[in-house]
Amino acid sequence: MWLSVWVYLLVRPALPAQQPTPPSPAGTIEQEPPEEDPDRKPQEYSFNPLEAGRNMTAGNFYYKKGNYRAAFRRYVEATKWDPTSGQALLKLAAASEKLRDFEGARTAYTKYLELEPDAKNAPEIKKRLAKLPAHAPPAATPANSMTNSKK
Repeated sequence: MWLSVWVYLLVRPALPAQQPTPPSPAGTIEQEPPEEDPDRKPQEYSFNPLEAGRNMTAGNFYYKKGNYRAAFRRYVEATKWDPTSGQALLKLAAASEKLRDFEGARTAYTKYLELEPDAKNAPEIKKRLAKLPAHAPPAATPANSMTNSKK
C-alpha cells in the first residue's frame, strides 16, 4: 500500500496545468505594474523643516571635511524639504562655488535674495554675485593640459 502512495505522489503533476492566457485585444495597452522597490520610487518632498535640518547638519559636516560634492547634495535635499530656508540656499551657493559651479551659485544667491531682500548680509551677497564669472571656464583635463604645454 505505501508503495502505491509513493508512486502516486511521484507520478502526479506537482502543479495544475496552466491554461494559456488569451491574447489581449488590439485596442488595449498593457500597463506596467507599480514599482515595488521603495528605493526606486521617486522621492516626494513636502514641507519638513526637521528633515531639512538633518540634511543641513550632514551638509555642514561634509563641508567642514572638504567633501563639497556630498555637502552640495545634502544642501540640495535641504532646499527640497524646506524651500524657504535661506541658510540652506546660502550653504548651497557656497558649496556650488567650491565646486566651480558658478551658474548654480548664482541661482542659489538670487533665490536667497528673493526670499530675504532685507537681510543683513544682502550687500555682501550682491557683491559676491557681481564677482561670480559670467560663465564657468572649461574644465582642465589631462588632454587639454598636454596640448597646451606643447604650444
